[in-house]
Amino acid sequence: MTAAAGLSRTFWSGRRVFVTGHTGFKGGWLMGLLQRLGADAHGYALAPPSEPNVFTAADVSRFGSSTIGDIRDGTRLAAAMADAAPEIVLHLAAQALVRPARANPVDTFSTNVVGTAQVLDAVRAAPGVTACVVVTSDKVYDNVEWPWAYRETDRLGGKEPYGASKACTELVVESYRASYFSGDGHTALLASARAGNVIGGGDWAEDRLIPDAVRAFSTGGSLTIRNPSSVRPWQHVLEPLSGYLRLAEALATGVSLPPPLAYNFGPAADDAVPVRVIADEIASRWAGAASWSHDTRFQPYEARLLEVDSAKARTLLGWQPRWRLAQALDRTIDWYKAFYAGHDMHVFTQRQIDEYLNG
Repeated sequence: MTAAAGLSRTFWSGRRVFVTGHTGFKGGWLMGLLQRLGADAHGYALAPPSEPNVFTAADVSRFGSSTIGDIRDGTRLAAAMADAAPEIVLHLAAQALVRPARANPVDTFSTNVVGTAQVLDAVRAAPGVTACVVVTSDKVYDNVEWPWAYRETDRLGGKEPYGASKACTELVVESYRASYFSGDGHTALLASARAGNVIGGGDWAEDRLIPDAVRAFSTGGSLTIRNPSSVRPWQHVLEPLSGYLRLAEALATGVSLPPPLAYNFGPAADDAVPVRVIADEIASRWAGAASWSHDTRFQPYEARLLEVDSAKARTLLGWQPRWRLAQALDRTIDWYKAFYAGHDMHVFTQRQIDEYLNG
């Protein structure tokens, strides 16, 4: 049985899955998506990174089991993975914010690079794993701000610590694949997944557009924006998550995928729009006195233009985005309004996932 989103319920039903980063925004939604597909999900991550947070608000612990721990703690991580005995590993745990990475680069490199090596070492010791997907970022590319989308074969790079740490993560994946997961080594297949700016309910991270807007608008304040002309590929969080699962499914079922085993998951080309457009759309949906202004003070480097080409995922995995930008914004603002109105967000989150899966 296949959901409208292209994911096989037959494949995922009862499948043992180990998710790192399950207390974060994307990880929380991934746990919900796996639960709605019938998987047996086991999460491993630090405590939720903000207050409020999607893990608590949506009661994500009801979507699967949970272990609180640091991915850099190899002993604890390996023990948790051994206890879970997974068939699929989805590695999302990371320091995922550009500005904190600039403020604390050593911790960012440690978490994103060394942490990934610890995860892959734990996979080496887990003989039942058939597929592992490591999630990096669209910021892995050496962004020269050309006017076309980046493909998986384009050069990796990073002009700031976050992007550089994710490019390094890609090298860790490639080195582990060549050294330990090929030939007479472990039989698991490794792939990396690259996605950009995701939106959806339950994100309260600092220095992200929609969380900043929600914090401002929910208290009657005004949103301040650093770079209103920056163009990003906006998509609902469920879009790349469905891509990660489709990729893992293809690896685990022996679908022939040519190298490199890296895949972009981005929205339709015309859903890559400037920050100011998103700000206008959010303010309009929130209504009332919601407004925004431009912070004209000096800002550290951030790319002004970034888009990814997802043709490879569409062609080889049969994946494609389902919700256009307007639909993604509608569901995002609906989620936050329901939260502030006191709704049961576990049920509300399940309902949105079912809407996505069933079309």
